[in-house]
Amino acid sequence: MIYRHHIAPPSGFSQFSHDLIRHPRLSSDAVRLLTWQLSLPDGARESLSRTAERARIGACAFTRAKRQLKEEGFVHERRVQGSGGHWVTQQLVSNVPLNAAEAAKILARMPVGTPSADASPQVAPSPRIPAVGAPTPRPTDGHPRKDPGEDTSHHPAEPERKPDPDPAPETTEVPEAARALVAALPHLSPELRRIPRGMHDELARLVSRWLTAGHTPGSIRTHILRGLPDDGTPVHRPGGLLRYLLRDVPPSPGPRTAPAAERPAPARPSSRLAALRECEGDHVQATLFRPTGDEILCRRCLNSPPPVVSRCAPSLRQRTVIA
Repeated sequence: MIYRHHIAPPSGFSQFSHDLIRHPRLSSDAVRLLTWQLSLPDGARESLSRTAERARIGACAFTRAKRQLKEEGFVHERRVQGSGGHWVTQQLVSNVPLNAAEAAKILARMPVGTPSADASPQVAPSPRIPAVGAPTPRPTDGHPRKDPGEDTSHHPAEPERKPDPDPAPETTEVPEAARALVAALPHLSPELRRIPRGMHDELARLVSRWLTAGHTPGSIRTHILRGLPDDGTPVHRPGGLLRYLLRDVPPSPGPRTAPAAERPAPARPSSRLAALRECEGDHVQATLFRPTGDEILCRRCLNSPPPVVSRCAPSLRQRTVIA
């Protein structure tokens, strides 16, 4: 059970219809915005947005409340142009719903004045500040008389720089043997099949440095094979891997052979190449095969006599793996 106790205020009150306060399609923010506006004194020109700010109604809630009031006919707006070309937004708030024709008649009787001092900055234009000085005609008497030598943007020409004496010429010619070795690298291993064509010249210059240092093509191929991953890891950028492997040129081994006791142990080849053996038959390319016993010839050489081929460039031999 609920009890109500009501004491009429002696002053500062407004009368509202119960239908307005209990309107089924108006939210609490819409009712608060409307009753706040209707409780303002006569002559007040406070906009709905200012009322929502004072009533602590957020931006989204204000937009929704204003839309509801306009749909129910409690709020009407129109844009008119007053004296001096100023555009003014007129807002009509009523305690009873009005249609568009009734609201237009009421707004037509309202005077459209110039923006007052307390108007919103978006409505009242800012005062114009005159420019300093009197207007002068544009000069049309040619170039200024001041000597431009004192203040000019044209700087004196800089003296020509003499080239460095005896610059070290850069060797751009790449031997054909280096180019052929790079072109045969895709046949060396399946991981090197996708070498970009644009990197062939760079790789040929790196191989040329190895050949100049005294390394043989076979030792270069062996160095590349040892640098490939032996754990099955795929090589996504074979060109970058070759650049890394050929970047540093080790010193070439001398003609003197060290004793067996002082000779370092050979590097362990990868697991894929450990079980392979090079065929001693007559091949254009060095051919590796997987033996089943102590045989020294591949299956092709055992089944048919080796073809007669000429070895014009033994340094350009390629390696082919036959499983």
